[in-house]
Amino acid sequence: MPLLSADAGPGQEKMGEMGEQKKVSLTIDGRPMTVPAGTLVIEATRRMGIEVPSFCYYPGLSLQAACRMCLVEVEKAPKLQTACTLVAIEGMVVRTDTEQVRQARKAMLEFLLTNHPLDCPVCDKGGECELQDMVFRYGADTSRFIEEKIHEPEEKWSELVYYDAPRCILCFRCVRVCDEGLDVKALGVGQRGAYSTIIPNRGDHLECEECGMCIDVCPVGALTSGTYRYKTRPWEMQYTGTICTHCSNGCKTTLSVRNNRIVRANNRDLSGINREFLCVKGRFGFDFTEHPNRLNAPMVRRGGKLAPVTWEAAMEEIAPRLAAIRAEHGSDAIGFIGSNRTTNEENYLLARLARSVIETNNVDHHRTADYASLAAALGSEAGARSLTMEALGEAPAILLIGNDTGRQNPLVDWRIREAVRHVVARVYVIDSGEIKLARRAKFYARIPAGTEGAAVRALAGKGPAPAGAGEALGAIKKAIEGESGVAILFGGGVWGEAVADLTSWGSKLAGGARYMALGDYSNSRGASDMGLLPDWLPGYARIEDAAERKRYSELWGGSVPERAGLTAKEMLDAGGRGKLKALYVVGANPFRTFGVTARPAGLELLIVHELFLTETSREADIVIPAACAYEKSGTVTNTAGEVQMLRKAADPPGVRTDLDILRIVGHQLALKGLGAAMRARTAEAVFEEIRRNVAGYDVDVAGLVAGGAVTAAAAAKNGHTPFDVPTGAIQPAQDSLFTSGTLGRFCMMIESLAEAEKA
Repeated sequence: MPLLSADAGPGQEKMGEMGEQKKVSLTIDGRPMTVPAGTLVIEATRRMGIEVPSFCYYPGLSLQAACRMCLVEVEKAPKLQTACTLVAIEGMVVRTDTEQVRQARKAMLEFLLTNHPLDCPVCDKGGECELQDMVFRYGADTSRFIEEKIHEPEEKWSELVYYDAPRCILCFRCVRVCDEGLDVKALGVGQRGAYSTIIPNRGDHLECEECGMCIDVCPVGALTSGTYRYKTRPWEMQYTGTICTHCSNGCKTTLSVRNNRIVRANNRDLSGINREFLCVKGRFGFDFTEHPNRLNAPMVRRGGKLAPVTWEAAMEEIAPRLAAIRAEHGSDAIGFIGSNRTTNEENYLLARLARSVIETNNVDHHRTADYASLAAALGSEAGARSLTMEALGEAPAILLIGNDTGRQNPLVDWRIREAVRHVVARVYVIDSGEIKLARRAKFYARIPAGTEGAAVRALAGKGPAPAGAGEALGAIKKAIEGESGVAILFGGGVWGEAVADLTSWGSKLAGGARYMALGDYSNSRGASDMGLLPDWLPGYARIEDAAERKRYSELWGGSVPERAGLTAKEMLDAGGRGKLKALYVVGANPFRTFGVTARPAGLELLIVHELFLTETSREADIVIPAACAYEKSGTVTNTAGEVQMLRKAADPPGVRTDLDILRIVGHQLALKGLGAAMRARTAEAVFEEIRRNVAGYDVDVAGLVAGGAVTAAAAAKNGHTPFDVPTGAIQPAQDSLFTSGTLGRFCMMIESLAEAEKA
């Protein structure tokens, strides 16, 4: 059975790992070319820059040959052939632009327009429609059909997906992407002949993952978006390619902006590590930026209540109060909790503010995976043993431990299914619940909740299996040890020593295993890499390392303390016991994360940067309105360690970036004799400092600027491999496809879905 390439789609054949790929030579429109054996003719023409139009063909999906637009002449063939199903063979001669071919394309378009309404001026696809483009290029100027067109009313399948049957050209892209790509099977085909129609899985409505993939792969205006329809035209918008602000997978999303408002998100140019894929949050979760409860002015507590004040009044209050608490109670009376949604540059500045200005290591964030232990376990091999999203889609064997990727890491889930389809990957799943991906697993071990670490120790031969899972884990262990080039992914339930056991076992596997820790939010990995941890400096330099402390002290112009600080949970507990007098929170909601129902009694000062009034910011003394990821520039690092660029798409009034706020606070504290002023004024300047000084982050800037993903091999130095992670320090969010911490609650379109109510 041939193995199909994930990048070239069906028909691209891969040879064995040790053998060379076979090549075939053919001639297309008089030009010779050589392609790998198994390549489809339509892909060969695209490589040459020759257009062969098609509607039903879509790379990565099964072949349909329904639209007949890709017909070409093949020498010695008795009739025209469909290029989307024709495999290139040695000596083949293909002609794509003969009179016979042009007439065939014209006839196909005439048939497609038999019932297709000519409503381009009001159709949302106008200006982006593949049928419209093909008719202009190949179609006839008149039609021979005079019969009345079949009309059906538009259907609302959900708050996000609308269907107009007369516009549908029955290419079946939507059906295939839902079935093969997402394994949801929410769409099918009903009726026959001219009355054939796409039907949803619940009769008159959809019940699915609401990803909107069906909308974006539709070549015409049959499927339209509830967030975009009848609002604007493609040529009236500006387009900004940036990174989704929700989960940790780092999907690229192209934001369409009109009049400083985001009106649409998609990735139709197939760029980024996700190519065409986006989940419901990446495609529709942008309207939190315009939520009526969005903060647009600073607030300071006066008379027991938060009241709006000017930016000047708010910023002038922060530094004096912090300096006073430090002078009276010492540096360790102040704590900092950062965010896994702020940029690498902002996280780096927060670490600097805490360690070299206030001179405390009480700095942490909401940790959703143990990236630090993975960096410590891999050491100098971190770069070679890190698993990228692209490599995951090509892995021959995949072991998933303790994470429901379909709900929490949708791009990872997409990539795994892609590996199953294209390279016939074997999937092994160890989890405490029923997950969708288990349907594709060769072996599935159901373990009791909270026993992921014990399951890992059993795989490594260092302990007994969790109750009732011995036989299944034994089968997985035996099968994995017979595989080569295994991709190992694990969730937040595997931490500390369990990570060391997993990597030690994986290092003995044939071909060497590659690893990916699965976090929950958009920059969870970046927050960890940038040192928002009480016992690690940026780049996973141990706080006990005197040379690293000295290096960062000289770089930052302060004195980095040598003793590890408090974790986020310990800070809140310490605040309750009166040890912590001030808490500075940037883009996080620790009260909700750690179940704090009231402000700790001993806390004299609580400062919060936030977009909304959350459980934490409601209790704050000073609330600063911050820009979100779609409103600023910088870099983020996804859960695979791939660095990508954020690009500013909109500029809402009344807010500032966390980078600007931290820089101003640092400058004001420097005027009071605390630390050195932060000279870098832009995200680009801060990132350049990161590149020069943070281990693993000396990445290719050209690749970033071009929109690529560059792997950062941040790894602990040899000799520093502690795994003393406090119990409870890792808190997986357990979000669903329809929830995403604070932001998810304010995504109005997603919250309107029936599926979100059940999540």
